Amino acid sequence: MSVALSNHQAIDLRETTIRKLNATLQSEDATGTWLVSHPEGRHSIAVGLTAPIDVTIDGQAGYYAGGMNQHANLVIKGNAGPGVAENMMSGAVRVEGNASMAAGATAHGGLLVIKGDAGARCGISMKGVNIVVRGSVGHMSAFMAQSGNLVVCGDAGDALGDSLYEARIFVRGTVKSLGADCEEKEMTAEDLQLLQRLLKEAGITEYSPESFRRYGSARRLYNFHVDNAAAY
Repeated sequence: MSVALSNHQAIDLRETTIRKLNATLQSEDATGTWLVSHPEGRHSIAVGLTAPIDVTIDGQAGYYAGGMNQHANLVIKGNAGPGVAENMMSGAVRVEGNASMAAGATAHGGLLVIKGDAGARCGISMKGVNIVVRGSVGHMSAFMAQSGNLVVCGDAGDALGDSLYEARIFVRGTVKSLGADCEEKEMTAEDLQLLQRLLKEAGITEYSPESFRRYGSARRLYNFHVDNAAAY
């Protein structure tokens, strides 16, 4: 059930189902600003959105909130469960609390901002998304990340960037360990400019780009060397 409420439309998940919520937000008629109240950790909230609408989830979200997003701007005013913004194509998802494991998994584009910490495998297999985490990330973040950028203002856990392709990783704090084929890179002027833009888009102004270190692929793991054919 949705009702007009001042300048936005409200949907109460104590009065309707996730299926009806998503059908409403995915409708060709969906426009403007929406407020989803009483999410109470339910799964798959606001998935598959294709219109440039603004959606606020007023509380905790479960698995896959904002998954497969295109064009919409989504704000979660609480914590998010596993797979937030999974397979996002464009638009923006902002988590005002913490995010569980696999945040931004396989995402192709758009911006994911996590104001708290993110769990293990943040940005796993990312394919073009920009992810900015104000806090820290767990182990194996950016595992098999193919393209895009992961910015971590806090610390990173074990095996950061394991099996990394061409994604870029920026970390301000300490890195517990680097994964296979991930190494620290020289921070270029282009990197600093990109990092400044991403921090600004994420609303983070207290950290300078110069306080981060950059990590990338050593480009050894995914290249086939005929001399080593017997090892494959």
